[in-house]
Amino acid sequence: MSQTGPPYPEGRNLLAGKTVLVTAAAGSGIGFATARRCLEEGASVMISDSHERRLGEAADELMKIDGKRPASRLCNVTVEADVRALVKAALDQLGRIDVLINNAGLGGTVNVVDMTDEQWHTVLDVTLTGTFRMTRAVLPHMLERRAGVIVNNASVLGWRAQAGQAHYAAAKAGVMALTRCSALEAADSGVRINAVAPSLATHEFLTKVMPQELLDKLTQREAFGRGAEPWEVANVIVFLASDYSSYMTGECVAVSNQHA
Repeated sequence: MSQTGPPYPEGRNLLAGKTVLVTAAAGSGIGFATARRCLEEGASVMISDSHERRLGEAADELMKIDGKRPASRLCNVTVEADVRALVKAALDQLGRIDVLINNAGLGGTVNVVDMTDEQWHTVLDVTLTGTFRMTRAVLPHMLERRAGVIVNNASVLGWRAQAGQAHYAAAKAGVMALTRCSALEAADSGVRINAVAPSLATHEFLTKVMPQELLDKLTQREAFGRGAEPWEVANVIVFLASDYSSYMTGECVAVSNQHA
């Protein structure tokens, strides 16, 4: 039976004084919800996306929170020059990058037997290699400062099997491995790298890339009888970005209530 979600929480200044860069923050998904929650928790935020119109609309919407339009910049995480330009712009406008949230990802549904090389490479390039490019670009700044947090958006499909999702699951499993290995490399400098692994977060874009019949089936697996609101995933990202998770690094935290 479907259950009603909890009330939207008030901010508690968990990120007061922090600067946060969020990729793929346009639209109605986890990226936008995360940017909003970070602002509500007292952070200064810069958002990026590859869609110019939606990025502008997201910045306009976020301005309603505190009356200030957040910094924004177009970025395609599959293009190294875009990634480097985004990091430079964030440093110029924010002064430093305390938190990087790697949210950019791409999915789709196709069985392996029908999957083309292009479909495979496109999903991995955005979801896994894009996360790698952003991490590589930001780490020198964080390592030099001996401070910083990176939070990656993985998926429970990095652990679990689902037909039609081999490319996406492989990419997300790669994000998990990248999280663990880069976290060990950065630990001596006091930089923390973790990931969230949502099961099902319901938002407009998801319905465009996944058949409704499959969405209904996945929803039935959830113990609460509903998918997560994007802000419920964002809350866990905020926790990992905050000082409350100071002992955690290399961890992949499931944001899920699926039946065993």
